[in-house]
Amino acid sequence: IEIFNKIQHTITGWPGGKFNADDSQRPERALPQVKRSIVFSPHPDDDVISMGGTFIRLADQGHDVHVAYQTSGNTAVWDDDALRYVEFAMDFAGSQGQDTSYLNSLYTSMTTFFKDKQPNQSDTNEIQTIKGLIRKGEAIAGARLSGLKDENIHFMDLPFYDRGKVEKKVSFEDDIQQTMQLLQLVKPHQIFAAGDFADPHGTHKICFEIILEALTRLKATEDWTNDCWLWLYRGAWHEFEIHEIEMAVPLSPQEVLRKRMAIFKHQSQKDIPVFPGDDAREFWVRAEDRTRETARAYNELGLAEYEAIEAFVKWKFD
Repeated sequence: IEIFNKIQHTITGWPGGKFNADDSQRPERALPQVKRSIVFSPHPDDDVISMGGTFIRLADQGHDVHVAYQTSGNTAVWDDDALRYVEFAMDFAGSQGQDTSYLNSLYTSMTTFFKDKQPNQSDTNEIQTIKGLIRKGEAIAGARLSGLKDENIHFMDLPFYDRGKVEKKVSFEDDIQQTMQLLQLVKPHQIFAAGDFADPHGTHKICFEIILEALTRLKATEDWTNDCWLWLYRGAWHEFEIHEIEMAVPLSPQEVLRKRMAIFKHQSQKDIPVFPGDDAREFWVRAEDRTRETARAYNELGLAEYEAIEAFVKWKFD
């Protein structure tokens, strides 16, 4: 009975806390009524893939939700997608009577570069910028669909991501400083961060360690950090075990669909992504299978039947 109650108390439809409710048995605090929440997304699609339903819930329930995309994700875009966007820019500029000579020469140099490109060779700076902008546009579309205001969408473009491609030994000091600045700006009551360290590039682990170090430093001087909770989510790679879960947010069939639409905004990652890992399923299918699996596990323990459940674990600061 005790275990059953413990698991039952992880379930909440109010990931930002339920105002005017007894929160002694709830995963999140009732106060303040409107929380400042920040979702850290290592890549531009981790937010909607991993916790899209909770993201939508937080926005729908009136919280001040921010999203911070930690890296540009520019390595995970197909070369022909980059060409397509430059072709569009050339055609559009031409149709408006603008000079397209720069774009034409860029396009020529890109096609030459791609023809001779070796496996694992880094893209040129211009190509990295184009690929980063493709993912930026997709992330904005996904966050807007989830209910965010444009001014609450932050692109951090942390330096370690591009530096790590050329330097083996990377310092993370400027990444930590930048993260501290954003946290100071928002002063969140709750932070959501990627806690799945199984992604094939190790980016998630680095991104988490940067957040942790930034928070640890701020805790020494900033009072608001005492009221700041850190929730970990997991994404397309791995889920928490039932006994680990401390907050379980059930999704209705409609919310599952809205989440899917937000994931679909990331068109460069649909069908076959550049880095699928060893799982052939598309990211949205993985996300839905995983959350449905969690809901089934809860149901098998004798709890209510839900369409899907997104799971979170609260980080314990020493």
